[in-house]
Amino acid sequence: MKDLMNMMKQAKAMQEKMAELQEDVKAVEVSGQSGGGLVTVTLRGTGEMAGLVVDPSLMKEDEKDILEDLIVAAHADAHAKLQLAIQEKTEQMTSGLNLPAGMKFPF
Repeated sequence: MKDLMNMMKQAKAMQEKMAELQEDVKAVEVSGQSGGGLVTVTLRGTGEMAGLVVDPSLMKEDEKDILEDLIVAAHADAHAKLQLAIQEKTEQMTSGLNLPAGMKFPF
């Protein structure tokens, strides 16, 4: 019976940690760059794009394809940074929980 109570306590702790993690992730903002900083994309923890900055030197009609590629690359950079930040926050939040080896959180 004690094992069941401990499992229930752990489940409640995991639920609380998950809610806290979700709130922390919402507050995260990361920026990715491309073209040596000529294009910057900022993403929120929810994945929503919060900003796009394009250096005016890229605003040339004949370089439209380059600009589009740089925006995509900056977004990919920001997305990779966001995933890393979420992973780090998840590891920090779950470090005190006794999860079975190999178990990913969130499930």
